[in-house]
Amino acid sequence: MKKYFYVINLQYLGYRFHGWQKQPSVKTLHLMVDRTLNYIMEGKYFKSLSSGRTDAMVSAENAAFELFLHEPLSDPSAFLELFNYNLPQDIRAMDIREVDETFNIINHSKVKEYLYLFSFGQKNHPFCAPIMTTFLDDLDITLMKEGAALFQGEHYYKSYCYKPSDTGIYNREILLCELTENTIYTANYFPETSYILRVKAKGFMRNQIRLMIGTLVDLGKGKLTLDDITSSLLPGSTIKMDYIAPASGLILNAIEFE
Repeated sequence: MKKYFYVINLQYLGYRFHGWQKQPSVKTLHLMVDRTLNYIMEGKYFKSLSSGRTDAMVSAENAAFELFLHEPLSDPSAFLELFNYNLPQDIRAMDIREVDETFNIINHSKVKEYLYLFSFGQKNHPFCAPIMTTFLDDLDITLMKEGAALFQGEHYYKSYCYKPSDTGIYNREILLCELTENTIYTANYFPETSYILRVKAKGFMRNQIRLMIGTLVDLGKGKLTLDDITSSLLPGSTIKMDYIAPASGLILNAIEFE
C-alpha cells in the first residue's frame, strides 16, 4: 500500500512531561502527540516517528517528527490548524511539509543546536523554573566562557556520556560551543542577568550537554580547572565527570536537515 510522508515541526514546554518517548504509566510528549493525531484522524492509519528523543523536562523551540499516512492530506494547512486546536496548550505545531520516501527523519543527516539557560547567585521567581536553572552559588562566568570554548572541535567525549560502554564511539565533533549572556528569553520575573550555553553538533550522547554544563558549573565554583577539562577531552581519558546539571534549563533550539 502506498504511503505518504510529512514532516511536522513543533515547539513544546517539557516541564510537565517525562520526555518524548512513550513509557508505561507516565505522560510523555509522544503519547500526547499520538493521542491527538488518533482523535483528529478518526481511526485512519498513521505512524509518527521523532527525529530524536528529549529527556524529561527538556523543552524545544524547534523539534520535528515524521508522519506516515496511507492517504494524502487534501489540505495540509487545515490539518495543521486542526492538530493545533486539539493539542495541549504547552505543545504547538508550527509547520508541515510533504517529503518523499527517501527521507528518513532518524538517519537523514542533520545538525542539532541546544541552548542551556541558567542564572546564578540568587533564588529566582518560581515562574523561571520551567526553562531556567538557578545555581545558588557564585560562579566565575569569565572562566566558564573559557571552559566552554575548550569543548568546541573534535575531541574524545567519553567523560561526557552517562554510563558509557566500552564499545561506544566517543571521538566526536562539536561544531559550536559558547557561553554568552542571555538576550533571547525575557520576562519581567526573570533575574536581571542570565546566561546561555549554546552547543551545536550532528549528534549528542546521553546527558552529554548536561554533563558539559555541570562541568562548567564546577569550573565556575573552583572545583575544577581548565586543565581538568582539557585532560578529560584527550583520547582514552578515564576522567569521570559526574555532575549532571538539571534538565529544565535545556532547550532543543533547532534541527537543520542537510
